[in-house]
Amino acid sequence: MEKDYYQILGVNKSASQNEIKTSYRKLAHKYHPDKAGGNEKKFKEINEAYQVLSNKEKRGQYDQFGKTFDNMGQGGGFNYAGGNPFGGFGFDFGGSRQKEDFDINQFGNLGDIFETFFGGGRKKTSKRRGADLEIIQEITLEESFQGANKQLIYNRFSKCKNCSGLGYIEKDGLDKCSNCEGSGEIREIKKTFFGQFAQTRICSKCNGLGQIPKKLCPSCSSSGKIQERKTLNFNIIAGIDNEQIIKIAEEGEVGEKGGPSGDLYIIIKIKPHSIFQRIKNDLYIEKSVSLTNLLLKKKIEIPTISGNKINIEIPDNFCIQEKLLVPNEGMSRLESRGRGNLFIKFKTKTPKKINSKAKKLLEELEKEI
Repeated sequence: MEKDYYQILGVNKSASQNEIKTSYRKLAHKYHPDKAGGNEKKFKEINEAYQVLSNKEKRGQYDQFGKTFDNMGQGGGFNYAGGNPFGGFGFDFGGSRQKEDFDINQFGNLGDIFETFFGGGRKKTSKRRGADLEIIQEITLEESFQGANKQLIYNRFSKCKNCSGLGYIEKDGLDKCSNCEGSGEIREIKKTFFGQFAQTRICSKCNGLGQIPKKLCPSCSSSGKIQERKTLNFNIIAGIDNEQIIKIAEEGEVGEKGGPSGDLYIIIKIKPHSIFQRIKNDLYIEKSVSLTNLLLKKKIEIPTISGNKINIEIPDNFCIQEKLLVPNEGMSRLESRGRGNLFIKFKTKTPKKINSKAKKLLEELEKEI
């Protein structure tokens, strides 16, 4: 049964690119093989689905034709106008037979044929890029306000030092591949109900290199990479918000056989604060005050995110149900040198009991208001 990429990522067919990206990151983090309870097969499926659905052109092809038509060549689709739609794929209606031939009765199905048409044709294999990694880094609100230098320790696949990432011992040399005679390619003739056609594919024995190493690297089992514990120092810029991502290029996993490394994505998680609540660049705080302090307009001490304390006065005609704004006492702004604001919500309690003297004073005060 054909895979449903939307179902794999847990999104609807109408999902936006942002929804697809968010779902991918969540699932990739959950099923990464390096994590406890990870699932390598599921992780590969998630990556495969994301590679198609995150690309506008590939997604359009997938929506129209399904997975069989994922790699439909450089033009991105069929063009029947002006002649044979299968031109350029090496059709041969003669009787010649090449190195690896097929029985005329062994016809593949239509999906196999189109996959051959549009999935093949690459002359040489490219060195596969290493996987990207995502790691969550928790910080305090104070660290978000003022910035911080953090140290991250994580597991990743790195280049094998014994073979410099090649997967074989270079000094021992290489032999010409006997399967493809050093070309890195295998030419095939296939016979289908469309007729007979030729196809060139990458040699599976040498993976398109045309050469076979004389001695494989024992340290990495010829993979070119080994798992290591990586220590990385990085800076957090003042004003960074929750769920923002820091990208560190080429600090992900090393590529195959000397291929480029993936990137590291650090997802920032800000811990809940015991005093302040953050909304964008503004901070909110609750402060308990007595009625007498309010009425007598005494200065009220308020803590700030910078660690200092400020003394404020309640302004005249202030409604206690509203929030009092203190400018420039909020979070640092990433986009400028300024700061957000601090909003104070006051909480008051009525006295448990009022004696006759206090009651008389309040009655006199009521006449003044």
